[in-house]
Amino acid sequence: MLTIYNTLTKQKEPFTPIEPGKVRLYVCGMTVYDYCHVGHARVMVVFDIVVRYLRSLGFSVTYVRNITDIDDKIIQRANETGEDIEHLTAHFIQAMYEDTDALGVLRPDVEPRATQSIPEIVAMVQQLLDKSYAYITDNSDVCYAIQHFEGYGKLSGKHLDELRAGERVEVDKSKQHPLDFVLWKAAKPGEPSWDSPWGPGRPGWHIECSAMSTNCLGNHFDIHGGGMDLQFPHHENEIAQSESATGQPFVNVWMHNGFVRINDEKMSKSLGNFFTVREVLERYQPEVVRYFILTSHYRSPLNYSDQDLDAAKQAVTRLYTALRGLPDTDENLTKEESSQLEERQIREDFSQRFHAAMADDFNTPEALAVLFELAREINKLRDNHALSQAAPLGRELRGLGDMLGLLQADPEVYLQGTETKADLSATEIEQRIAERQAARKGRDWATADRVRTELKEKGIILEDGAQGTTWRKV
Repeated sequence: MLTIYNTLTKQKEPFTPIEPGKVRLYVCGMTVYDYCHVGHARVMVVFDIVVRYLRSLGFSVTYVRNITDIDDKIIQRANETGEDIEHLTAHFIQAMYEDTDALGVLRPDVEPRATQSIPEIVAMVQQLLDKSYAYITDNSDVCYAIQHFEGYGKLSGKHLDELRAGERVEVDKSKQHPLDFVLWKAAKPGEPSWDSPWGPGRPGWHIECSAMSTNCLGNHFDIHGGGMDLQFPHHENEIAQSESATGQPFVNVWMHNGFVRINDEKMSKSLGNFFTVREVLERYQPEVVRYFILTSHYRSPLNYSDQDLDAAKQAVTRLYTALRGLPDTDENLTKEESSQLEERQIREDFSQRFHAAMADDFNTPEALAVLFELAREINKLRDNHALSQAAPLGRELRGLGDMLGLLQADPEVYLQGTETKADLSATEIEQRIAERQAARKGRDWATADRVRTELKEKGIILEDGAQGTTWRKV
């Protein structure tokens, strides 16, 4: 039974979709005014894992992740650079795809954009006005009246008398309550605007997600996700305006991933302590970054450091090394039925423990530990020169890894990479290996050791085995 921690109820709960066999999931996506940083990558990878695992369980998943392409920060960046807003957002949307594709993040099934959802946004604002949950201010903005929604604060656990304005909440004298938030912003000179019954303007940030999610998934859907920083005020406001407009429950399960931290501070653009995904990918293979993100439970903080990424690199290398050289079929598998039965039991045991970890609120650190136990079992068979018996275990390792978006590359391609510190070609490396082999055959151990040492200094590790000498990058 899959259990998920629900931020709304503050506890793990057995997951039961509204419609049997089908899951409707919405995740707050990027505001496209800059490159994705590692904090954004964590959100993308975490919910990619959620989608992959739900599908592995047989659920039909409709995954919606929006793009915010009109926002105060976008307008500010366009003014700073002198770019047209459409050109600016198109550039960073393409950059986002490049980053997420590199990290193995599956594209969402539906990807609505705020600027393409104006009719739905206007319709929801009108519903809120009609039901007296919203009002028009003296400056022609439309604001949501939080005091009219009895359940305000149920997600964050905050009470109105304790709350303060959040990051994107503008407080002005025209509001009935300091925490009332803007649904529709009246047009300002030089800013993009769209027509509405209340005059030209543009949507507020919170209403965008409510309109896009309900338009794509219905008024009441299964899971809503995003970073922990969105819990208040963004998601709190989504609940208030959505349930006020539709008169129905909005979302059953709320999932929030923890922050990426550097030196005990949240990684964010506002603090200036962030690393973009593309900067990190200049130094580490994408699968290493993905693995690193999965080493911490999604609700826990993830501490970023070169040491942690180096450890992730070594870990992924160990897993691919276990897969290296395994036969593709079971043709040479031992015919002893007892051995076959033992291998099946081993495979079933690993699979059961992997699924037990993932079913416990997507516990990826525990799931990764199972992969390493499986790799050790493969290596035992390798040491006993029983590669044919290890083949089924290798396929099991790949199959379980696939649910995490890992271990799908050819082991030789991954381990040898695309370049080395000295820019040696694969042909040049093989020539040096042949030179070393000839030296060993002639018992010239000094030359053989020198070749190994020189290659190691250039970032190439030689590994001698029953099948000959292989190499990989450090």
